Formats: sequence, structure tokens, C-alpha cells
Amino acid sequence: MKSRLVASAAISALVLLGATGCTFISPQATTIEYSASDGVNVSDSDGPIDVRNAFIVANEDGSVGNFIGAVVNPTAEKATLTMTVAGLDPFTVSVPAGKTVSFGADEEPLRIDGLDTMPGATIEIHFQSGDGAGTKTEIPVLDGALPYYADLVPTAEKAEPTPVPTDTAAPAPQE
Repeated sequence: MKSRLVASAAISALVLLGATGCTFISPQATTIEYSASDGVNVSDSDGPIDVRNAFIVANEDGSVGNFIGAVVNPTAEKATLTMTVAGLDPFTVSVPAGKTVSFGADEEPLRIDGLDTMPGATIEIHFQSGDGAGTKTEIPVLDGALPYYADLVPTAEKAEPTPVPTDTAAPAPQE
């Protein structure tokens, strides 16, 4: 009888250990860093500026996009961030000391003409600040299908004003 009791306790301990033992070898999920939004975070260990929640909202054909994201300068001095998309002119953003510039929230988004990337894809952007070499990061390109991104879709380029015709002819003779 005593051996049955010991065997029963041993089996119970093995079942309990087997059911909970996976937590000993699994990483704790709350310690894994990730971007908690649709955008990505960009940190350059050589430069003073960080970029948070960076993504692009593009039009349907992917020809024009708006860069959305927060550019953070935690330093005590004004800093400049240069963003370069292959084949396009670089964008330069100055951020005051200890401040954050939020494109698409506090500031107008940065318009990227000639994007040539369809929504759903990613595009490589080189971010460089300070004296560092910078870092290249794949940035997601989204569309305006979600209601909270609909206002961020780039509009068509503003057309040049159409000249209004004026009457320059001589007045008609009176009879």
C-alpha cells in the first residue's frame, strides 16, 4: 500500500512538472522588444537622433508617399537627421535640443514624390545623424484603408493656378 502511495505521488509530480516545465526553457515574452505599432523604430548607435514609429502612407499606385514618424533628439544640442531613399534627393530635418518632431501628428508629413513602392511592401531608407555613418532600415509602406490613416494619404500635387482671361481688346465702336 505504501508503494502505491509513493508511486502515485511520483506520477503526480511528473505530470505537474511536465505541464509547467516549458516555462523554464521559454523566453519571457514581456522582455522581448518590438514596435508596438505599424511603424518601426530606428536607432543609430553613432548618432544622437532616434526615429520612432516610422512608416510611409502611399497613394494607390505607390508613386507618392507621406513619411510619418517621431524624430527624437534627447541631447542638449540641436541636431539634424538626414533621410535618404535610393534615387531621390535626401530629406533633412532639424530637431531642437531635448525635443521631438512628430511628422503626421504635430507637423505635416514629409512628402516623398517618386516613391515607386506599392502599399504592402517595404522601402529601404538610410537614416544618418551626427558624425555617424547612419543606418539603413526597411520602412513599411501602408495605404489609407484603415480609417486612422485615411487622412495621411498624399493628395495630388497642387495644380498651378489657371490664368484668368482678361478683356484686352479695344471696345467696340458705338453706333
